[in-house]
Amino acid sequence: MASVKIGTMEPQAPITITIVGGGTAGWMTAAALGRFLGKQASITLVESDDIGTVGVGEATIPHIKIFNDALGIDEAEFVAATGATYKLGIAFEGWGAPDDAYVHAFGQVGRGIGLLPFHQFWLRGRNLGVAKPLGHYILNTIVLAGNRFAHVEREPGNPLPPIPYAFHFDAGLYARFLRGFAERHGVTRVEGKIVAVSRDPSNGDIAALTLADGTQVGGHLFIDCSGFRGLLIEQELEAGFEDWTRWLPCDRACAVPSESTDPLTPYTRAMAHPAGWQWRIPLQHRTGNGIVYSSAFLDDQRAADRLVANLDGRPLADPRTLRFTTGRRARAWVRNVVAIGLSAGFIEPLESTSIHLIQTAINRLLELVPRWPIHAGARDDYNARTAREMEAVRDFIILHYHANGRTGEPFWDGLRTMPIPDSLAHRIELFRSDAAIFPGNDELFDQRGWVQVLIGQGVVPERYHPIADELPESELRRFLDLTEQAYVQDASRIPDHRAYVQKFAPMRREEETA
Repeated sequence: MASVKIGTMEPQAPITITIVGGGTAGWMTAAALGRFLGKQASITLVESDDIGTVGVGEATIPHIKIFNDALGIDEAEFVAATGATYKLGIAFEGWGAPDDAYVHAFGQVGRGIGLLPFHQFWLRGRNLGVAKPLGHYILNTIVLAGNRFAHVEREPGNPLPPIPYAFHFDAGLYARFLRGFAERHGVTRVEGKIVAVSRDPSNGDIAALTLADGTQVGGHLFIDCSGFRGLLIEQELEAGFEDWTRWLPCDRACAVPSESTDPLTPYTRAMAHPAGWQWRIPLQHRTGNGIVYSSAFLDDQRAADRLVANLDGRPLADPRTLRFTTGRRARAWVRNVVAIGLSAGFIEPLESTSIHLIQTAINRLLELVPRWPIHAGARDDYNARTAREMEAVRDFIILHYHANGRTGEPFWDGLRTMPIPDSLAHRIELFRSDAAIFPGNDELFDQRGWVQVLIGQGVVPERYHPIADELPESELRRFLDLTEQAYVQDASRIPDHRAYVQKFAPMRREEETA
């Protein structure tokens, strides 16, 4: 019997960390720990080729660039290796009403004046009948409407806003890319299926994992990236689960890749349907598609049929159905096990938050390791911050469902009339009455995101801030016109998205059929 790691005795540096599971969560964690902990930690990742990962096309938010940059990853190399394209926002179709559409774009919304954000002046212009839809004053919305993209550098003092971006990429190829990175930074991969878990009788911590071939892998700290099943955090340590189905009743997803088509859109599409919604994520070599739905309103076969019928390219595989429960672990860190990724909880990918939640979990972990032992107070703080973060994201996702205008459809009617968390109800009422929105500093979605979704789905305030009336009406008209004109002109100089990607970082030939 081979022995790979020591057990949970008090470490003499380096600390021994064992990651359970690969996929996006496991290899993002391994890459970051390998890059930043150096010789202060010995890191092993255990995964089995026999256990598949979710592995669909992934859409991200701009924070992923911070993660890649921090690791020192070259963007062109990453884009080519993962079949990535660029993303400037999400187009929501049919959420306010079946024929409505709006964009939640990254970046600045208009231009504020003095103490007031732009939407206060826009609301006054709307009341006067001189303002166009909000998207006419958002640069990223204008750029993506033309299927354009480029890396834009602004000169100091340039009044035009930046063009923040994220990526669409193949999750399986991203995990492969990060595996190579992690192994170059000292991470050891052990292949094998875990068949038993040993506990330290003195304190209840996880001591070692036993693999099918008899190999034992121990560690001081275990990171559970085993997906929905939560092999360590739930099956072994019984962390508990907080179920959010009463607010987010979708419990199925069906995914299928299809041929890439033109134009190559620099945005994700989220298309509402009578029992949920459908995503479309364009990659260089294919398009990722999926349908999210409630099994109480749509059965699996009809969901797959609906998805395939609504593709804009030939399917490249058979549809695959996934089951899930929206919610979070009651505790993401129990004893010497930290859950990261799907093992910590799941919020459907409506706002592309899955990878971001992995990223922030890694950040919190790095604030504490490689110090060992970790004190109970630090674990409690980690768990409290994880809970607050996921609850804030949860509320933002509930908003999309609750503020819908799809009348006459039982699924949507129920969501529109259901009781919602007090935290969200307060936020909606404050915006509806006073156009005020005050997200916390540690929340993912800031005022710009809330304003776009609230207004996009018909939550229009009853009044605006009275200071907006200090701007003479003629100047307000000129301000709105000039803002739109400047953004339209700036967007017109940006090249076609596909042409730019093919020039910047075309996908490598050997991976096009991966």
